[in-house]
Amino acid sequence: MEDPAIVARLRAAGCVFAEEEARLLAAAARTRDDLEAMAGLREKGLPIEQVIGWAWFCGLRIFVDAGVFVPRRRSEFLVETAVRLAAEASPVIVDLCCGTGALGVAVAARLADGARGAAGPRGAAPHAAGPHAAGLHAADVDPAAVGCARRNVEPAGGRVYQGDLFGPLPAALRGRVGILICNAPYVPTEDIGMLPPEARDYEPRIALDGGPDGLAVLRRVAAEAPRWLAPGGVLLVETSDSQAPLMTRAVAAAGLEARVHGCEEYESTVVTGAAPR
Repeated sequence: MEDPAIVARLRAAGCVFAEEEARLLAAAARTRDDLEAMAGLREKGLPIEQVIGWAWFCGLRIFVDAGVFVPRRRSEFLVETAVRLAAEASPVIVDLCCGTGALGVAVAARLADGARGAAGPRGAAPHAAGPHAAGLHAADVDPAAVGCARRNVEPAGGRVYQGDLFGPLPAALRGRVGILICNAPYVPTEDIGMLPPEARDYEPRIALDGGPDGLAVLRRVAAEAPRWLAPGGVLLVETSDSQAPLMTRAVAAAGLEARVHGCEEYESTVVTGAAPR
């Protein structure tokens, strides 16, 4: 049960879901002092997921460390799209700009559950991805993200690498990747100041800033993706509606079959590029 005093503090700080967040804080705190300290961090604007150390994503409990990009619910649509387009039951999965590793872990978990596409039981541990996670590889340039991703990906049997995009991946993966996820930053530089404070102030700039039009990193990924994709393999990236035409052109220019997928429920747009079979 939530503490009325904590609820009042969170509501005064502008937390829309003050009651729910107060319950989460109470469940995560070991002592009253812990609860007071955690409530103070949330009052300052630290994302609730970073305060309590985890987030729900696709029915999985994903570790989230301070200073690491928090997985968004809208990205669950990218996971659903990846599972739907997977050309085989247990493809090699690569998650670039992985942050916590949530997207790759979730895709592996869904595929392990088979054609049902079930998310698994609410509250399942991050390593619920099962046997297919052995084909899961994740990479990020940010050391903090890499450390966090290892807590989510490696218990499932996957591997995490530190470096820029494809750079740290084993050369043996070239031409073998069935699902290539890149949830790279796509916010245009001039729009960073308009982001909510909890993102702008507490998530790394490198995970938000996509350059002048937001697509600087994603264009690099699209250009190199064909070298890594297996026949019929698919690249999936998240963009805004307005960026989708530009991203589609970049994907097509790389020789991939480009498509735009949108979902009003998730308020999400995903651009895919399929390699020739």
